[in-house]
Amino acid sequence: MTSPKPKSVQTMKPETAAKKLGVLFSATPAEFQAGVVSRDELNALQAKPPVWLADLRRNGPHPKQVIAAKLGVSISGLLRGGITTPLTTAEIDALKAENPAWLERERSVQAEARKEALRLKQR
Repeated sequence: MTSPKPKSVQTMKPETAAKKLGVLFSATPAEFQAGVVSRDELNALQAKPPVWLADLRRNGPHPKQVIAAKLGVSISGLLRGGITTPLTTAEIDALKAENPAWLERERSVQAEARKEALRLKQR
């Protein structure tokens, strides 16, 4: 009888881990960027985020997916609005307070898209 194979450890690139954590890869510490991240390490980071991760999530700079979610628009809407670089939480809050015409328009487009998706789902 052969002994069972040891369970292999799943790893991912740090870029992938940063995306799953919702942070901008280039803003992560060098030691995070340098290695690979196992599934267990990712789970530990999500369960008990270290100070650097909590700070990045709170203050940014944020990746485009997070910016879009915080503004209530799509990623395409961000691009149409001219937002092509990462923003900090303070910059996002300032943009919300300013509420430019493009942001208002993109929010209404996003709301219509959600309504349409819900209508199609209910069919």
